Amino acid sequence: MKINNIGYLLKEGIRGIFLHGFRSFVAVFITVASLIVVGVFACLTYNVSLIIQDLNKTNEVLVFVDETYTDAEARSVGTLINKVENVHKATFVSREEALEDFIADHGGSEAFVGVDANPLRHRYVVQLQDNSQITKTVAQLERVKGVAKISAAYELAEGFTTLQNVLQVVSVMVTGILLIVSLLMISNTVKLAMYDRKDEIFIMKMVGATNNFIRMPYVVEGFILGMTSAALALGLLWVLYDWMLAQLSVVDTMQLLDFVPFDQLLVPMSITFGGAGLLVGVTGGGASIRKFMNV
Repeated sequence: MKINNIGYLLKEGIRGIFLHGFRSFVAVFITVASLIVVGVFACLTYNVSLIIQDLNKTNEVLVFVDETYTDAEARSVGTLINKVENVHKATFVSREEALEDFIADHGGSEAFVGVDANPLRHRYVVQLQDNSQITKTVAQLERVKGVAKISAAYELAEGFTTLQNVLQVVSVMVTGILLIVSLLMISNTVKLAMYDRKDEIFIMKMVGATNNFIRMPYVVEGFILGMTSAALALGLLWVLYDWMLAQLSVVDTMQLLDFVPFDQLLVPMSITFGGAGLLVGVTGGGASIRKFMNV
């Protein structure tokens, strides 16, 4: 494409925006608001997913070794456990360590002084890579030679997985709805501009202008509206996110909710907003002129 053609497209696209300045402002405003809501849901979903992953690491599976196994045999079982699919880490806990942990959990009571650890079993504390696969993984662990019993909190793991899935579904639904609203707003804004310029389009068609030549200024208009909205939304989301973190740090003095800084989200959010702005703007601008081509 020649440089003078690019200049013409930009000039016509900007002219279309100012032709209906207030409506263009409304389209940008609604698109910015929609993208901010999408961004808030995306940031919330991402941070909650990280928190759930951390909580999942605390949801450990206890694998008890056959009580007839010696210390050396019990430790060898760990090699087999670590080979099981979805096992992230298996930590060996001897009978003596298990007894010490039990006494410590009960305040180190003197009532347990002299208690023999032999009745207890050697065990492994197993962390899984994906807790949604806990049922399948436990079934595989039960087939490992030397494993006598397994204790797993199925309900807790399923609860974490359900919460994460619900958040993802809600986020996708909200994102889809808001993007459609933004697309319609930009499409209607461009369409209003074309109603005022339909005679101009008719004349251009009569003198032999191609559909692409006529269409491109409106696509550029939608592109400018979409990308402007994306840039404004990203900046406002950054400010809003940092403000929310500051307020959260005041309320959450125990740091129970460890949200990542926006710097770590900048690249993916820039790509997301840029892609959304491009999709909404170009699609809205291009689709709105289709009916005016048949003259």
